[in-house]
Amino acid sequence: MALLEVKHLKTYFDTLKGQYKAVDDVNFDLEYGEALGLVGESGCGKTTCALSIARLLPKEGKIYGGKILLEGTDMVQLSDDQIREKRWKDVSIVFQGAMNALNPVMKVGDQIAEAIMLHEKIKKEDALRRTERLFELVEMPADRIRNYPHEFSGGMKQRAMIAMALACNPKIIIGDEPTTALDVMVQAQILNLLEKLRRELNMGLILITHDLSILGETCDKIAVMYAGKIVEIGMVEDIFERTAHPYTKRLISCFPNISKDKVIPAGIEGIPQNMLEPQPGCSFYPRCHLATDLCKTEVPTSIEVGKKHFSACHRASEVLNGR
Repeated sequence: MALLEVKHLKTYFDTLKGQYKAVDDVNFDLEYGEALGLVGESGCGKTTCALSIARLLPKEGKIYGGKILLEGTDMVQLSDDQIREKRWKDVSIVFQGAMNALNPVMKVGDQIAEAIMLHEKIKKEDALRRTERLFELVEMPADRIRNYPHEFSGGMKQRAMIAMALACNPKIIIGDEPTTALDVMVQAQILNLLEKLRRELNMGLILITHDLSILGETCDKIAVMYAGKIVEIGMVEDIFERTAHPYTKRLISCFPNISKDKVIPAGIEGIPQNMLEPQPGCSFYPRCHLATDLCKTEVPTSIEVGKKHFSACHRASEVLNGR
């Protein structure tokens, strides 16, 4: 049994203009100690997937179908009280820009200790001692728990937020673009830290980003999202070396290749589909250079194109062969 199994997840938002299908029939699984990268353009549904797993959706959002099985327990069916027991102890999230969520008038260690005490019957002294160990785990001096947020750099704040996410020994940690607003060197340090922690603690890691290039060194497999659906999923080497979906191929081509001619990479023409008014057929059809009349009328099903490698494209075999 996998640590996490997401089956046919459908999460929609009710808006004044209609129902927005942010996540529409998404499937993936995560093993113990495994890292999955969720990648795609802004608005493709990556963060909504994460919020659905942790049941942290805003009031407009609702899970309309599917299952989220955490060690066999369906998170969708749990009550609010039951979810509060699971959240942080089984699943925790490091949000985009989370370092700005620290209370500026409380010592950082007190904030992390408070999170521990909310979930466990433990004295503050013991919670603070655990916080010191957590700081050491994220490679910060233990005595820095007595500092205020303004005494930390951006990278140190993000390490503190990772320490907070680890406070109750979760089975899965979700990083929702955890390196946003950090410089390149600090980004690398944070990503290396997350990779080190998930290997040492045998945690599942879901790393959400719009930057496909950072996942090669940090993840075991990658799920590529477009317009609320996973269009391709496979092991890292399959996604990069045996690409089977035109959107994935175009995403990869958007990054410069230092071994080839120095040219500015071409972008992907057009804009994503309006999910308030989804069109029939493949959602990538208007932007795809391989599109046919079939793509315009029939939604492609996800087919296996290799071992644990799936693509939702009518012409997946041609993409695999270099088209």
